[in-house]
Amino acid sequence: MPGYTSIMGLGYHVPERILTNEDLEKTINTSDEWITSRTGIKTRHIAPPQTGASVLALEAATKALADAGLTPADLTHIIVPTFTPDYYVPSTACILQHKLGIPGIPAMDVFAACSGFLYGLEQARALVALYPQARVLVAASEIISSRTDFTDRSTCVLFGDGAGAAIVGKTTSEQDGGRILDVLLSADGSLGDLLTVKGGGSACPAVRDQRIGPDFFIQMEGRDVFKHAVRSMACVCNDILAKNQMTSGDVDLIIPHQANIRIIQALGRKLDISMDRIFVNVDRYGNTSAASIPIALAEAKLQGRIAPGDTVLLTSFGGGFTWASALIRF
Repeated sequence: MPGYTSIMGLGYHVPERILTNEDLEKTINTSDEWITSRTGIKTRHIAPPQTGASVLALEAATKALADAGLTPADLTHIIVPTFTPDYYVPSTACILQHKLGIPGIPAMDVFAACSGFLYGLEQARALVALYPQARVLVAASEIISSRTDFTDRSTCVLFGDGAGAAIVGKTTSEQDGGRILDVLLSADGSLGDLLTVKGGGSACPAVRDQRIGPDFFIQMEGRDVFKHAVRSMACVCNDILAKNQMTSGDVDLIIPHQANIRIIQALGRKLDISMDRIFVNVDRYGNTSAASIPIALAEAKLQGRIAPGDTVLLTSFGGGFTWASALIRF
């Protein structure tokens, strides 16, 4: 089947409840000024307790299918990037498949933290190369509030819950959806201990009747993570641009992982891209990990920040460490 591997539709969903900096002031030793000046975050969305990631993924997937003009029955594969799955078993992708009412098709989770969506996008691209008729749902969804220690002001101010989804498949025209020009993935496990959620894994198992400790929540060495995030995202962006005979001047819009406004600003300086060509919504959603890129991409498209013919550069960095970039031509 000739054509282009493209993002055919996009959708996102966030919980109704908004947690403001002023709300956090009432429970921990912090202030709106302290949070805003260091992170750029003003609000984040928080799901009700015991909400599964599949709940948000279903909403985002439904919107992405509508945007693509497809139904669940048109899907051939489901990929769910998440580090906060409903359960270890069954996978969130299998739960989402059941909620969509489409048994039988392959479904799997992808575990790459904040880089999860771009890792999932590359898996989808590979599936479409193998099966040209494929229609792959990549639905990144995170309930990070379930793994956040709300007594730790260094981390609890950063994260929010949300989901973003894309439908990937072949299109016959360059103008249909967003053509995926390239994706680059990378990782370095030697740096993994700088950003962790260890509790519950086989090396740090839960013990019956034992109290849950800090290992079960996000723990982060902020300064080191900042340094590696900026360096790694800048390098992978430069690599993908060079590979495709492009420069930062050819990029109409960059959509970076929405972790922290200072990281985003530093990345812009490294790439010599002004802030008016960088999409930012971290102020309203905080860091939604794997959901960050698809939420921002869908929102940018809805806001008219992406015009036909635009080249969009996506980049992310996450625990593991993992990092990635992608070039999309709309």
